[in-house]
Amino acid sequence: MTHPVRTAIFPVAGLGTRFLPATKATPKELLPVLDTPLIQYAIDEARAAGVERMVFVSHPSKPAIERHVMDDLRLRRELEARGKPKLAEELKEAAFNPTDDVVFVMQDEPKGLGHAVLCAREHVLDGPVAVILPDDLILGAPCIREMIDAYDGGHMVAAMNVAPAEVSKYGILAVTGQEGRITRAEDMVEKPSAEEAPSQMAVIGRYVLSPEIFDALETQGAGAGGEIQLTDAIAKAAKTRPISGFRFSGTRFDCGSKAGMLQATLHLASQNPELAEVIEMFATAHPSAA
Repeated sequence: MTHPVRTAIFPVAGLGTRFLPATKATPKELLPVLDTPLIQYAIDEARAAGVERMVFVSHPSKPAIERHVMDDLRLRRELEARGKPKLAEELKEAAFNPTDDVVFVMQDEPKGLGHAVLCAREHVLDGPVAVILPDDLILGAPCIREMIDAYDGGHMVAAMNVAPAEVSKYGILAVTGQEGRITRAEDMVEKPSAEEAPSQMAVIGRYVLSPEIFDALETQGAGAGGEIQLTDAIAKAAKTRPISGFRFSGTRFDCGSKAGMLQATLHLASQNPELAEVIEMFATAHPSAA
């Protein structure tokens, strides 16, 4: 049977202002968590879900993303000539080759996440589509695969509980019920205040969306921040069918923030035997930070 989700969209056009000056010349998606760029984790997650086509919605100022994700034969040959064939092979396995189904489209203006998804419309394959935000790093079981396995139509979003003080940073679900790991919701509110939030169930950067999302985005007006919000377009569909929030099993890090990036780096470093001595030295020198 054909896989139900054949396309993954990666919105990567943002300018990464929270990481300036590091992102002045390097796209935020290429910032490493330990030794692997954020975009690579997102690609690997989509691959693990069996996605056929990957659509990157980028910006003309960020050609480095395409250079990174595509195979670099010259670099691999140079590494092999220097006696590093294992590293060359690792780069080959991580990269796309010319026969892979990869598409780059440009979002020339910062009109929001909803607009970025709409930019990919002409390039998606039939059926529902996945949207993966590389800023949201989810380690452990591949989140988008878990979502696809649980998907039963309509619009599904990754969801997790957040503290009341954090709800204003997220789209928040108006919850109506719980079925195992699926949360049913009748609405979704973009970045409400703690007093106005309908729940503490926040939407995280993974989506499995019905193709109907594109028609909704075509007519979606500007929302929070003067941008076309994907949240608003998803909320429209709730009038005819509940939104599904999926409570994923992995560990999520908000790598759109410096604190989240540091947390993710320390998490991975703590699992690397080669770095155990460094972690121990820091913990000994700074016991209050351990």
